[in-house]
Amino acid sequence: MASLYLNSMTKDQRATLEKQLWDQQNGKCFISAKDMVLELDELDIDHIIPSRDNGKDDPSNFALTLASYNRSKQAADLRVARVLARFDQIRATADSDDRGANLNDLLKAYDGANGSLRAKIENDKITYVVGGDDKVTVPVHTDKLSGMRYFFAVLPIAAVHHDEKINPRPIGANVRGLVEEFFKGRPQLQIALGWINSTELPEARVNIFDGQHKVAAQILLGVTTLPVRVFVDPNFDVLLTTNTNAGTTLRQVAFDKSVQRRLGSAMLLDRIARYRKDKSLPDDDESFSEKAIVQHFTGDQRAVTRYVLDGIRNAITYSPDNKLRDYVDNSGKGHEKPFSYSAIEKTFYSKFIGSSMLETPWNYRSDVGENPRTIEVGQIVRLMSLIADKVYVGKYDEEIGTAKLESKVQKGEDVAEKHLAAFRMAKEEILYCWISYIGKIIENHFLMMGRVVDNGKLFQYPFPEQLWINIGCFIDNLARLPMWVNRDASLTIFGGKQTHGFWQTIFESGSSPTGHKAMPSGLNIMEMIKP
Repeated sequence: MASLYLNSMTKDQRATLEKQLWDQQNGKCFISAKDMVLELDELDIDHIIPSRDNGKDDPSNFALTLASYNRSKQAADLRVARVLARFDQIRATADSDDRGANLNDLLKAYDGANGSLRAKIENDKITYVVGGDDKVTVPVHTDKLSGMRYFFAVLPIAAVHHDEKINPRPIGANVRGLVEEFFKGRPQLQIALGWINSTELPEARVNIFDGQHKVAAQILLGVTTLPVRVFVDPNFDVLLTTNTNAGTTLRQVAFDKSVQRRLGSAMLLDRIARYRKDKSLPDDDESFSEKAIVQHFTGDQRAVTRYVLDGIRNAITYSPDNKLRDYVDNSGKGHEKPFSYSAIEKTFYSKFIGSSMLETPWNYRSDVGENPRTIEVGQIVRLMSLIADKVYVGKYDEEIGTAKLESKVQKGEDVAEKHLAAFRMAKEEILYCWISYIGKIIENHFLMMGRVVDNGKLFQYPFPEQLWINIGCFIDNLARLPMWVNRDASLTIFGGKQTHGFWQTIFESGSSPTGHKAMPSGLNIMEMIKP
């Protein structure tokens, strides 16, 4: 709401008020805490508490901010906007990985996750230290269904840590709504779930595996102690399975697919450990096959098969050599990156990862670099990086992003051709079709060499260098097609989400099913692999 007080001020009076607020705030922006230069920066004066929330329209309720932060603020109340800006700063500098900030990143920013819980368990009670010499004694209960022991405690944030194995989720944008709720004094069902290993006592680390978003919201608002339900010596496999099912089959939590794959990868490691234990094998034994692991877990074979494939997907997604991962939005909700994780799964992973469980030992020919899965992962990573180098690196601009891009083209806005081409080539229905051509190029090359290969595990065969050259030429020639930068096509073939069949017809014939000419003719593989 506009300020009658500010609107009634002269230019000199406003300048005087800006200087007063600048002095009160020690020259720092109220939202971002960044330095402000009165003579150079574009500044705003705004209500700290919004007028709609009965905030006063006078200097006692004014703050000075950098205009860019005030006009893009994520909450009307500047106190909340300041908290959310702090969260954005933590996310930008998170050291967890490219998925974004997790709970540990946030805890460390507020001097948490740097200690342990000092405690002693006797009979059915636990006594723990909450600070200094103050102690609290609470009962240890037994869960009637799982049989696991637990207690309720209010713990200092120094003693709690994020369990990245059970819960690899980053903190998503939905924490903002929770911050606003907590700020308004609405308590929510805020109990977090954690666990300790009693063999570590008298000093044990409390590992938080559930409720991290509500924990994060409280910490952002300055809370230094947290209510937690802490399991004592829990069955780790049960917790891991419970959390995985919550985000997959039960859909209690909105796990992104990339998070599901990481959880599946963790579940695979657990199943391997259980298999070794059941078979009395050493901890480093790898003489078993994927098929043996799956068959061992009778009644759970479908899930274990998925865990094996999740492990492969996860290895590709987070390979440090995968240049395309910088252009994939794992959350699927943003507009900065051209690929959704779902599109990557439905194209690269569904087409090129062999789904049949191998019967060869896990470490088969690993010593000479000829393990089928290692070859598969390495070659899919190389393909994705090749595409990144030829189409995205230095060409796609995240500042422009994907939001309403075709609409901008239709309005005549200036969109760089390389960015437009990269955006269009990444559309799921289009990517699905042209990625299929790469599969055909690989099959044809092996046939020309006189080799018959299994199409279901294509990337498990080592590619000769000439094949990589052919694939590179195909990508180059594909990226040069005029239709990717045809602005008039924004109203026709790019004028909405089409089907795979729509684009398959274009690639085969040159024209769309509705008769729009996209290319002079259909793609000729033999011509497309020429330099």
